[in-house]
Amino acid sequence: MKNKNKFISGAFGALLILGANNAFAQSAYKEAGNAFALYTQNGDIKNLDNARKQIDNIYKTKRDSSKTKVNVLRGMILSSLAYADSTRTIKLNADPIDLTYQTLNKIDKKDYDGYAGEISYINQNLAAALIYRANKFLENKKFDEAFADFSKVDALDAKSGDVTYNLALLATKAGKLDEAVKYYGKIHEAGNMTAAQFLELANLYDQQTEKQKALTTLEEGRTKYPDDKSLLFSLIDKYAKSNAFDAIVPIIEQAIKLEPENIELNYLAGYSNENANNLEIAKTYYQKVLELDPNNYESNLALGLINLNAFLKDLDNQESQYDAQNYLLKANEIKPYEINALKSLALFYQKTGDDTQLDRVNLLLNQLTN
Repeated sequence: MKNKNKFISGAFGALLILGANNAFAQSAYKEAGNAFALYTQNGDIKNLDNARKQIDNIYKTKRDSSKTKVNVLRGMILSSLAYADSTRTIKLNADPIDLTYQTLNKIDKKDYDGYAGEISYINQNLAAALIYRANKFLENKKFDEAFADFSKVDALDAKSGDVTYNLALLATKAGKLDEAVKYYGKIHEAGNMTAAQFLELANLYDQQTEKQKALTTLEEGRTKYPDDKSLLFSLIDKYAKSNAFDAIVPIIEQAIKLEPENIELNYLAGYSNENANNLEIAKTYYQKVLELDPNNYESNLALGLINLNAFLKDLDNQESQYDAQNYLLKANEIKPYEINALKSLALFYQKTGDDTQLDRVNLLLNQLTN
């Protein structure tokens, strides 16, 4: 009977202890909730730290640390701390960002629906804290760490264009071109692409030798931002490198209005119009080049050839004959040993019957080609 009383007494004692622990846990949980509520009202970080201490008091046993409601409240407190205490004045055994993730991992995903508002609150705080930390990493040129944090924000589905753009830039810097294109794609899908981002994406496609995608990207960018100078000039350059001179003709005048004294641009306008058989327009652009630089070999030769062709079609065209001779001689003067100018002069002298000059030019050509 004595032993039986001891057993009853021990069991009763255990029940008392368990009851006391439950009461303590309930009280601490309530205190944590009250302190957190005060923080949300007044923003005083001391209340937030008090909430953290209270929740930690009941987070020591396996049973309490596995309760969903405890982990949800702890996640709200720690995520708030991660964001509000960005300079980490409150010392913990780990960064509150990491502690928040550890806490979230203890919540069963099937319970998320019952705490949708609270989980959203936690994720918002986590995203804000991660963005702050990532930007600090960027300031210190710790690009891998910044990329990791921005990736976590992206995984939280924070829907921040700035985050996605930072990921695109960091992926580009790290040489992760496919990743970078993916992030630019997200910005594009959201309809938020800036003119600069169209240019950056086109450059990425160029690095991947996706020339058509690069061109399509620039064309779309120009459609959306028709007055953007960088897009216009990049598109013209892309067309020129692809020998798509017909595509240059309708847009190059806008570029020349932006840089009327750009010699290369005026020459390209002349060359593109010449290829499109707009010869009179081409001549005006070549002449503009010569106004800016009378010793420009390419424009003198181009005007010489246009007039030479006109003269060859009509040997009675004295104006074309005169202009062809003058421009070709000027081109030859600028570059005396250039084959194209010499061959053109030889043809001119042959048609005009100037044997003396023809012999001189042919002699020089023979010396240069043998």
